[in-house]
Amino acid sequence: MTSRESTRAIETIGIVGTGAMGRGIAQIASLSGLTVRLFDTNPAAVGAARDYLADTFAKLTSKGKLDDAKARAALACVSGAESLAAFADCDLVIEAILEKLDVKRELFRELEGIVGETCVLASNTSSLSITAIAAGCSRPERVAGFHFFNPVPLMKVVEVIDGLRGDRAAGDALMDLARRVGHTPVRAKDMPGFIVNHAGRGMNTEGLRVAGEGVASFADIDRIMREQAGFRLGPFELLDLTALDVSHPVMESIYHQFYEEPRFRPSPITATRLAGGLIGRKAGEGFYAYPDGKQQVEAVAPAPTALPARVWVSRQHPEAREALLPIIAKTGVPLDESATPAADALIVVTPFGTDATTAAVEEQLDARRVVAIDTLFPVAEAQRRTLMTTPATTRAARDAAHALFAHDGVPVTVIRDSAGFVAQRVAATIVNIGCDIAQQQIATPEDIDLAVTLGLGYPKGPLALGDALGAATILTILRNMTAVLGDPRYRPSPWLARRAQLGLSLTQGDAADAPDGAAQ
Repeated sequence: MTSRESTRAIETIGIVGTGAMGRGIAQIASLSGLTVRLFDTNPAAVGAARDYLADTFAKLTSKGKLDDAKARAALACVSGAESLAAFADCDLVIEAILEKLDVKRELFRELEGIVGETCVLASNTSSLSITAIAAGCSRPERVAGFHFFNPVPLMKVVEVIDGLRGDRAAGDALMDLARRVGHTPVRAKDMPGFIVNHAGRGMNTEGLRVAGEGVASFADIDRIMREQAGFRLGPFELLDLTALDVSHPVMESIYHQFYEEPRFRPSPITATRLAGGLIGRKAGEGFYAYPDGKQQVEAVAPAPTALPARVWVSRQHPEAREALLPIIAKTGVPLDESATPAADALIVVTPFGTDATTAAVEEQLDARRVVAIDTLFPVAEAQRRTLMTTPATTRAARDAAHALFAHDGVPVTVIRDSAGFVAQRVAATIVNIGCDIAQQQIATPEDIDLAVTLGLGYPKGPLALGDALGAATILTILRNMTAVLGDPRYRPSPWLARRAQLGLSLTQGDAADAPDGAAQ
């Protein structure tokens, strides 16, 4: 196939590999009326896959989620293939086999001698280069990535990846097919991690970094990301769900494929736990224990109740200060309005990207009475608030601040000093990596956000999240974290820095690239 040749409509699909991914793809394809042929080097696996589909369709029918006639028709669309020769008239062949480059290349070379001229060859790889797979073919232009997520019927996004020598028509055909089977396709250049696994580095690697610095426990980090930042799962719940035997190799692979890019640096925490077999839910123990399959979390101690005599709030960030005043007013604790804190006042600071120590030193405050509060996400309506102490903060000051900000019943987590708290640094890292995906033109801003919301279940895509929190604020957080920690992992993406400085949306491309007359 070349760009000058038309791609025939895809009606017959061959699937090589009948594991979870192969079965899932066969399910959605057959339910859409496509003819599906299954092949596996283990002949018994083909029969098992068809039995699995029959059982799945029967369960869906019994629950009223699938019409009986449609279930029978879908199952009739699926047949087993005794050899690859049965794929001779297929319009598309999808491989869903083990993640080994040499094995995939050999399969595609063999398929080239069987399928017709217009047949598209697609790989469901999650981590290997499509260009590298296609390099073993005499006609690499018809090879593309077609990366589904597990479980395929429920995860409604699929990445379509164009190799360097790929013909765009092959990707176009896969985009159309994805929509036909009820999925949302997103398009990506051939780069490590594509979109979803690339963007997903922010949550997990930064959560591990926070834990590695001793800032907070695994459970507290998860609580903050769920209840303060609004994510469905925290990083350690997510790692337990995907399992470290899957997640840790991906973290290492992407880090090395990007030539040790600091943003993707893995953690020895996961390496050690993987070696010890503490890999997650499926092993019964990971970052949490799972007796009887249920996550076990230690109970949280009740909040202190002794309020401070008075409270002084920094004016360094006026909007943050204003957000705290109604909460304080409800407690009845007097507000110290003086330019410098009274001797008996609790001192509250609201840093963005710096730690409580830096805030205390820069504002020349008594670090023994300083407690920082994270105001990046709305604190008045929050389901959780995060406080942070300096190494010098007294227990009395810490407990008084805890009582003050938990007085209205909102749970409070107190962490050790950290540049960027927890939610700030994780959210800023997610946004920054998403911005760099856009900067590298791996995918469009729209597809980046679509892929992340559908593939990772985040409340917003990274670019939309940056807009919601304020691009200028995220830029400030990253610059301050870089200054405090001296780690290049927090250096801002040019995409973020330029748009923040110009007051542009992070979802907006360059104005000069827009069609004439298009609104910006």
